[in-house]
Order: sequence, then structure tokens, then C-alpha cells
Amino acid sequence: MKRDVRILLLGEPKVGKTSLIMSLVGEEFPELVPLRAEEITIPADVTPEKVPTHIVDYSGANVVCVVYDVTQEETIDKIRTKWIPLVNGGAEKGSKIPIILVGNKSDLRSGSSMESILPIMNQFSEIETCVECSAKNLKNISELFYYAQKAVLHPTAPLYDPEDKQLKLQCVRALSRIFSISDQDNDHILSDAELNCFQKLCFGNPLAPQALEDVKTVVWKNTSDGVQDNGLTLNGFLFLNTLFIQRGRHETTWTILRKFGYDDTLDLTDDYLYPPLRVSVGCTTELNHLGHQFLQKLFDKYDEDKDSALSPAELKNLFSVLPYMPWGPEVYSNVSLSDDNYISQHGYFCQWMLSAYLDVHRCLEHLGYLGYPILMERESQTSAITVTREKALDLEKRQTQRTVFLCKVIGPRGTGKTDFLQAFLQNERDPSPPTIYAINTVSVANQDKYLIVSSFLKTADAACDVACLMYDVSDPDSFNYCASIYKQHYMDRGIPCVVVGSKADLIEVKQHHGMSPSEFCYKHRLPSPLHFSTLLTHTHTHIYSKLTWAAMYPHLNGSDMSSTSFWLRVTLGATIAAMLGFALYRAFSRHK
Repeated sequence: MKRDVRILLLGEPKVGKTSLIMSLVGEEFPELVPLRAEEITIPADVTPEKVPTHIVDYSGANVVCVVYDVTQEETIDKIRTKWIPLVNGGAEKGSKIPIILVGNKSDLRSGSSMESILPIMNQFSEIETCVECSAKNLKNISELFYYAQKAVLHPTAPLYDPEDKQLKLQCVRALSRIFSISDQDNDHILSDAELNCFQKLCFGNPLAPQALEDVKTVVWKNTSDGVQDNGLTLNGFLFLNTLFIQRGRHETTWTILRKFGYDDTLDLTDDYLYPPLRVSVGCTTELNHLGHQFLQKLFDKYDEDKDSALSPAELKNLFSVLPYMPWGPEVYSNVSLSDDNYISQHGYFCQWMLSAYLDVHRCLEHLGYLGYPILMERESQTSAITVTREKALDLEKRQTQRTVFLCKVIGPRGTGKTDFLQAFLQNERDPSPPTIYAINTVSVANQDKYLIVSSFLKTADAACDVACLMYDVSDPDSFNYCASIYKQHYMDRGIPCVVVGSKADLIEVKQHHGMSPSEFCYKHRLPSPLHFSTLLTHTHTHIYSKLTWAAMYPHLNGSDMSSTSFWLRVTLGATIAAMLGFALYRAFSRHK
């Protein structure tokens, strides 16, 4: 909404333009009227819309008041022949400046001038209204400037086509999105409860039961399909807003539109879609419990057959309030699928986590379109996101609250990186398009963590939480690549690395590297090499768990963590703690 209003008064000489201004400002008719009033600013606190208003004498106006003398017919004729062509003669339809017709000196005429004015109003769609007033008697002076403000702050032009007598397409799209978001059970009808929730959200108070029935009665009498099952359909909702505008109450529709994030051109504002979120270097972004709660409601709403998965049609319906489909075919390669190869509920949350991690600003945009701040009653969708603390601080504290970790799988072409990513998802179908990211949960110490496994590496950006260096056990030249990448990117960066030998079902050959993979790992204090094969599915969980452990505890020495002694210490620690607790319990029981 505009922060101020600039009003220009035009008209023939001596129709009373300056008198109107002076009467408004001084609240009395001036005995001596100057030839011209200087620019005047009316403070926000004394205007109906609480917006500063400037009365100007040049062409930088938001709205034009064309003043005529109700006692002089020729000043009325000049509205059509002179003033409106001057204001909007070269303007295209939809970009014309709104005009208020002002009939001054009504104290000198017993009847109304509206009979002469109505044909002009019907001819020019940019005319918002006509106000008859008297600068001398102060009649309708404040109303004149109220309508001028209203024409700027709540313009009719973006909403309604007076020639076709219907809502414009852009307005229909915006109101349809609002209807869809407000239809919380997805039955395509706004029930009384949903209508009251909508009313309270937009206007602060629910409707009284009788008022609710009156609204539905008006719609029912004027439409064939506006009311169904005692609720309001989309067509009924659109009819109501058309009625508001036709009756001059377009500020009602604008209140609704602005509550749902729209600007004067019926686009969602940048402030709404892209709220500022500061993410420092070393920090990551994750969806938190509020984001999860909103997305769960959204999933339940659109999972129409309640099979805990979203079919392509259900997914399309979920994103129908966006101007584009945010998830492309790659989503079916990123996450685990249902038996029908649909997006499972688990996969749905994984994809949202991936979105929040890789491109949080695009994630915020999607949440904005879906109505997160409205339905969750939050200032913005940033409340759905947690920015984690810097990784350096995690290392210093030797603990992390993060739940999402990135693993980059690095190895020569043909090693089997795509198979490794698909094994993580355990999907039946072949990935199409090829998998670049795979995200799934891994249980570590009875906590579910999200692990993003990526086979896409830009040499300039090797940053990650854990690197998986993969070589082909059947190719003698394969390990050379891994050793080179390790020395170039990871040896001195403090990023944990895990070496994995792929195609472990084939005969292992001696690598041409100066030392074997096991010797290399021992020398560089890395965990002993793990082995992977698409045929040996029982080994998969173990490998992904090791990768997640390494990402969670980078301060631990990798070789220690993978060694028998490390796991033995963990097991013994737990056993000793349990035995000590049992001994204390027995001693306490004997004491009692």
C-alpha cells in the first residue's frame, strides 16, 4: 500500500478549487481566497486512512479531482471535452490515473447535477465517483478527500473491469489462491468454521451466526452454484468480492488481498515472499518444528486417498497456489518413494529439508505462496527456519544441534556413485533424471538425522560435513583419483573422510597407487576402508551410519572412531554405566 497520497485539483477558473483546499485546511470558508494555494500536506493522523496526503498543483499526482461548478453547465461539459483527455488522453487501459468528479457550490443550487454527470461517468471508466460539496458551507469537504485517498489506496482498476462488469483475471487468480489456502480441509467449500477463521484473520472478528447466514443467502439468491452443502464455493467467494466492488466497498477486497501478501498490482510483495534471513558463513539452515507442523497439515490436506503418499495429481494440487511447479522430475530421484513410486510422506519431508538446506530463500518463497505466515499466524515464514550456529563453534564445543548433514561422494567416472545414492533411498525404479542429491534419515544414537548424499562436485567447492572417497575395487587405477582428491582438498581442512570400495562383489585387484587403500587410511589416520556393492544390501546401513557419525563428530579422530577399540569403548561405557546404576539401585533398596 502507498505510504502517502498526492492529490491534484483541476478545473475551470473560479469553480472553487482553492476554496475547497482552504476550507479543508482551515475548517472554515476563507473570505479572501488567494489566486493559488501552495502545496499542502495533511498529516496522517487527521486523515481517514491514516496516510499523509499532499494536495499538489502539478502532474505528479496519484489521483486527480476534476472540480466543476454545479451552477455552470459549461464547466460540466469541459470535464468530457478538456479535463479527462488532458489527464488520461494518452494512457493505456489499466494504467489511467483515477479521477474524482467534484461538484462545488452545491449551496447555490437546489437540485443535483448528477443527471448531467452520470453519462460522463458511464463513458470514462477511470472516474471513481462524484461528490457534490460546498466549500462555503463545508458540506462533504472531508468526504471529498476521503474518496480521493480511497481511489489511491484501494484502487478499483486492478480489481474490476467496469465495461465488462466482472473481476479482472489477475484479481480472480489472487482470490482463488486465497480461497484455496482458506479451504483447510480441501473440500472446495468454505464451511462456517473456515469462513469465520478467514473473517477473523482478515478483519479481526468472526461473523455473528445471523450475519453468516445473511451472506450465504445473498450469494444463494444471486448465483446458481455459489453455495453448496451450506458452504461457500469459489464462485460464491468471487461473487461476494464482485459485489463489494460494485457497491463501492473495494477496500474490503483490498484488505483481504493485502493480508495475503498482495501489492497494488496484485503481485505478491517481495517483503512477503522474501523476508530477510541472515545466514552467516559456517551456518546452515533447517526446517524447525513450526515448519514441520505446517507441512504436515499441508500433506494431510492434499493426501486425498490417505495412503501416506502424494500422487502426481495430489502433488500438483498441493502446489496449485504457486505460479510454477517448484519440484521437477528430479524429486523422484532425490527421496524415497512409496510402493507406487509416489512421493512418500517421509520423502516429502526429506525434500523440504533438502530445499531448506540448499536454497533457503527459494524455500521461503515456496512457503510464502503456500500461506505459511497466514495459516501459522506468524510475522513471516522465517519462523519456520532454524539457522544453525557456526560449524567452528560446534567443533570448539565438540557437539552440535544440527540435524542435516552433507556428504559428498567423490570418485572417478564409472565407480558407481549413482548406485550408492540410490541404495541410500532403497527405491525400486531407475532414477530419471540421474541422481545428483539423495536425502534420507539415518538413526544415530536413537536420533534421526538427515543425511544429504551428493555425487556432484565442483572442484572449487569441496566443502561438506563428510567426504566419501569412492574407488572401484576391480579397477587398479581407481584409487589414485581418491588419493589425489584427498591430498588436494581434504588433508588439511579438518573435514572427515571415509574411504569406500565399490563393486565389492567383484574380485578385488591391487591398486597402482604407491600404497594400498588400507595403508593409505592408516597413514592419514582415516577409518579403514568400507566395502559397498549393490548386491550386498546388508552392508548399506552400516556405511551410511558411519558417514553420519563422521559428520556429527568431526572432532573425533576418524581412525579411532572406526576402529574396534572406539566402538568397544562406547559399548563398555554403556555397559559400565548400566551396571553402576543397577548396583546403586540395589544398595539403595537394601538401605531402605
